Amino acid sequence: MARPRPLEFEKKKVVAENRRARYEYFLEQFFEAGIALTGTEVKSLRFGEGSIAESYAELKGDEVNLINANIPEYNFGNRFNHEPKRPRKLLLHLREIEKLRHGVNREGMTLIPMSIYFNGRGRAKVELALAKGKKLHDKRETIKERDWKREQGRLMRDRG
Repeated sequence: MARPRPLEFEKKKVVAENRRARYEYFLEQFFEAGIALTGTEVKSLRFGEGSIAESYAELKGDEVNLINANIPEYNFGNRFNHEPKRPRKLLLHLREIEKLRHGVNREGMTLIPMSIYFNGRGRAKVELALAKGKKLHDKRETIKERDWKREQGRLMRDRG
């Protein structure tokens, strides 16, 4: 059964995207979070550099941290340059953090960053998803469904 599409956030410039997450996880709920960045990290992101392919978010107390996200050093930075894979604090309301904690602790879900982008006001944001991992047979179903959609498009295109 098809799941309803989640609400989209206002994304002006997408810097990094985790495309593999849609294949690896069932994505349940989406959250928009700000990131606490240093100056050289923002400049590096504005150049379009950054990767969140192997990253995840972790709850510690009343804070959420983005772990293993790679924002490379800014080329023109000097001694004030940042560490590329340092943990970065995510900025969420306490109510949202409680929702995330409930999903992670009780339902066995994980927090996956889906994309890093700049919104309309020029602020760096992270789209977080509360997700459940797929089993091997679920991944096969996803592949079959994707191939069938592709084949459907070909058939419709050929018939006119």
